[in-house]
Amino acid sequence: MTGSASIERRLTVLLAGVAALLSILSWGMVTGLARQAAERTQDNVLAASATAIAETLRSEQGEVRLELPYSAFSMLGAISEDRVFYRVATGEALLTGYADLPVPAISPPAQGRVVFDTGDYRGAQVRMASVMRQVLAGGAPVSVTVTVAQTRNGIRAIAGELSQLAAMLSVAFFVVAVTLSAVAARTSLRPLNEIAQAVSRRGPNDLRPLRRAAPAELAPLMTALNRLMERLGQSLRRSEDFIVEAAHRVRTPLATVRAQAEIALRSVEDETEKQRLRRMIRAVDESSRSAGQLLDHATVAYRAEDLARDLIDLADLAAQTADALAPTAAMKDIEIRLETVPATVRGDAVLLENALRNVLDNAIKYSAEDTTVTLRVRRPTDTEARIEVIDQGPGLGTGPVEQLTERFRRGQNTQGIVGSGLGLTIAEDVIRAHGGRLELGQGPDGRGACVTLVFLLA
Repeated sequence: MTGSASIERRLTVLLAGVAALLSILSWGMVTGLARQAAERTQDNVLAASATAIAETLRSEQGEVRLELPYSAFSMLGAISEDRVFYRVATGEALLTGYADLPVPAISPPAQGRVVFDTGDYRGAQVRMASVMRQVLAGGAPVSVTVTVAQTRNGIRAIAGELSQLAAMLSVAFFVVAVTLSAVAARTSLRPLNEIAQAVSRRGPNDLRPLRRAAPAELAPLMTALNRLMERLGQSLRRSEDFIVEAAHRVRTPLATVRAQAEIALRSVEDETEKQRLRRMIRAVDESSRSAGQLLDHATVAYRAEDLARDLIDLADLAAQTADALAPTAAMKDIEIRLETVPATVRGDAVLLENALRNVLDNAIKYSAEDTTVTLRVRRPTDTEARIEVIDQGPGLGTGPVEQLTERFRRGQNTQGIVGSGLGLTIAEDVIRAHGGRLELGQGPDGRGACVTLVFLLA
């Protein structure tokens, strides 16, 4: 059916859509995890830096003293080039650092526990870590709050790089997934294609059940296809049986009518009545011949389904067929000239005799009296054999010779000659069933017709 996308394409597109969705989800998950990991890393470094500063607090002469450790800030510089701010204060009294640096809104619930917060400072977003420690100064404990802050540009840059890398990996995953999806779709549909090829390789009359290993999903299709071919085969057999029976039943009464007409023809004296009886005999002959060739055609169609492959010598076949039609040729003083060489082919003897008999009968029927019909068997090559039937009749006419093999089609120069238009049709069907071909042409010197049956040698 035109306009419908193939199953392979639809399956590939579906799998590609799933791969695209998974790629987007994986990119989003990796990006989120990368951002969380970067933020957690910054929080850990800020906490370590604030704790390191808090551990250097001490009391001297009743006052809180502080020496900022270099390592506290070097840790922050190790992860990015962001600006760093700090503030150390006892209550509202600033010991060192940036006085306007905001303190996390969440007050430290207990000594030594680090709390985090995010805010804006000097036009940039900063992440803050704050820890509280109590120092004995002048005999009384003093609460000191250490706050360390760092801008977040570097963290965003790291998260962006990881997100970009994740996007590239997702695109690569999508491309690989689409390729694998196409391969998977093609592989999955291979059994279906093999079934289609097995059916397409069969001949037009081969209706045997399919016997192939197939996945369980294709079992219903195989069963339905076999049932269809079985019903079709039964229908064809019923049609063939009907044609055979009808032809048989028609020929018997026709023979009786012809015999009675011939008796009446010999007994009447009136010329008008004789002409009527002759036309009747002619019509009976035509009907009888048509019935016989219909029977031959049904036989060809039936036997072609289960074609025999016996070794047959075409020279013997030609001689037997010539002997069978010699009485018919003698009635017109026609000589059947045999020119044969041994040539062995594989085929059905009944069908081959049927085809050759129809061709030779045509040659005798269309030839004038006291002429010669040549029946020749040749081997022009090591792989090919040819049976040529050459007559001295009116030829094949002026129309396309290919149309003469169609059923009930006769040439334009056959007026007045009894025929059904099935002889060449039967011959061509038989030759095709045997893997050969039928060739139609003119006889030598453009006189008469030459019908050639071409076979492959055994």
